Amino acid sequence: MFAKKMLGGVLSLSWALGLVASTAASAGPLDGNSSDVMLQGFHWRSTETSPWWGVIQGKASDIKASGFTMVWFPPSGDSAAKEGYLPRQLYVQNSSYGTDAQLKSAIGALHTYGVKAIADIVVNHRVGTTNWADFTNPTWGSWSVVKGDEWTSATGNYDTGDGFSAARDLDHTNGTVQSDLKGWMNWLKSSIGYDGWRYDYVKGYGGSYVGGYNSATVPYFSVGELWTDLNLNDVNPHRQLIMNWINATGGNSGAFDFTTKGILQQAVQYNEFWRLKASDGKPQGAIGWWPAKSVTFIDNHDTGPSSPSGGQNHWPFPSDKVMQGYAYILTHPGIPCVYWVHFYDWGHAAAIKSLIAARKEKGVTSTSAVNIVAADTSKYAAIITGNTGSLAMKIGSGAWSPGTGWTLVNSGTNWAVWKQ
Repeated sequence: MFAKKMLGGVLSLSWALGLVASTAASAGPLDGNSSDVMLQGFHWRSTETSPWWGVIQGKASDIKASGFTMVWFPPSGDSAAKEGYLPRQLYVQNSSYGTDAQLKSAIGALHTYGVKAIADIVVNHRVGTTNWADFTNPTWGSWSVVKGDEWTSATGNYDTGDGFSAARDLDHTNGTVQSDLKGWMNWLKSSIGYDGWRYDYVKGYGGSYVGGYNSATVPYFSVGELWTDLNLNDVNPHRQLIMNWINATGGNSGAFDFTTKGILQQAVQYNEFWRLKASDGKPQGAIGWWPAKSVTFIDNHDTGPSSPSGGQNHWPFPSDKVMQGYAYILTHPGIPCVYWVHFYDWGHAAAIKSLIAARKEKGVTSTSAVNIVAADTSKYAAIITGNTGSLAMKIGSGAWSPGTGWTLVNSGTNWAVWKQ
């Protein structure tokens, strides 16, 4: 869901790192040292190919062979918007993407190959079945909507995050809302087959509620979409907000690394590769502070270009430099997420597969160490130490090589990756 407003309350780096060190982590990939790689299994126009669940099912074998361990599904429930982001009847899993039976078949096909299915959970807001807030399945009253919502009959408590004008903002402080959401999410696991959650628009409600939902549902993986304004010349407040949100979940969820996306696309577009190295010598994005909880990406259904396919064009990565982006995120710490369009529609599958294979071969994980050896106006280069070897990478037009003893994995226009 597209939303880009700055949240207040930037806290100091020293405070963030101190709390990071003491916060308990969740189970699964977010514990750290994860070798998971996620595929975003859709784009904004996926409903135009019906049933989309059949497309995912048909790709299950290839998804596994390509090295992906998780697939992020679009919102699969009944919705007032065909893309799924205006949820209506939560327990109805027939949608513009296909029937509930087709959904289960797609998830089952992935499970056959050991690939996890991640549900897109939209719990910030909801729409009524026929009007403002006649919620059914489950049935909720005016008490479930926050005070001050556009629906003037709302009687809940005040919102714990930013408002969302296109639907009724839910009152996550309400015990019934909480228990019903937990019950529904556990049903998505037990009856539909989902393994984890991607939380939509998490700046709309307090992060502690995500922590509670995860504690009650024990997902294999969890990631939140916290999209706020980025000041390229002062990125610390931006990634501090990501840290604050992860901390608010009790360390029970990761978050998308919007900081890395922003500075990486600025770097490759304007030869400002120096932006990728922080003053402490570490990567400048969220992966420089808490890589185990950071999910890196180049584009998604919101940010990606509308042409040649698939996105809403809200904040696109330069289309001719996409592989520079993947050379970065597929060699660096964090948990990488590859966009369906880049992989299946733009002809980058072979190159991306080779980078995923090298990542796994050399044991590069979400918490691998990075030695940045160049970050200037023509190039960025780094050596990443894995559990069973190392990767070296370079992006930008400037010349650089790791030297003797390295084998080239793959290369293209202004990017190269080696292994040792």
